[in-house]
Amino acid sequence: QVQLVESGGGLVQAGGSLRLSCAASGFTFSSYAMGWYRQAPGKEREFVAGIYSGSSVTYYAESVKGRFTISRDNAKNTVFLQMDSLKPDDTAVYYCNRAPNNSPLFRPIDYWGQGTQVAVSS
Repeated sequence: QVQLVESGGGLVQAGGSLRLSCAASGFTFSSYAMGWYRQAPGKEREFVAGIYSGSSVTYYAESVKGRFTISRDNAKNTVFLQMDSLKPDDTAVYYCNRAPNNSPLFRPIDYWGQGTQVAVSS
C-alpha cells in the first residue's frame, strides 16, 4: 500500500524559510520521480517542483524558481522541499506524489496524502 506522509509545514513570516519532508513507502522509491504540489484556498492544485529518480534533474514552477530547492534521499525514501524567501502567495497545503521517471510532466500517480499546511504572513 502506497503511503505518502508530508510534514514540516507551519506559520512563518514573509522572507522566512521552511523545510518540508515527504516520507514514502509501499513502492520502489528510487524508481520514480517525485514531485511537490500545492493547493491554495479556492484554487486548483498546482505543480511546484519535481526531481527525477537519480536526483540530477530538477524542475520548478516559475513562481518558485530561485527560492525553492527540491532534493531526495533514496536511502531514506524521503523527498524534501527547502523553501526560502517565502511570500504570502506561497500559502497553501503542500503535497508530494510520485510520478513517472524521466518525464517533465510530473503527472501524479497516487491518491493524495493529507498534505502539510504552509502559511506565510505579510
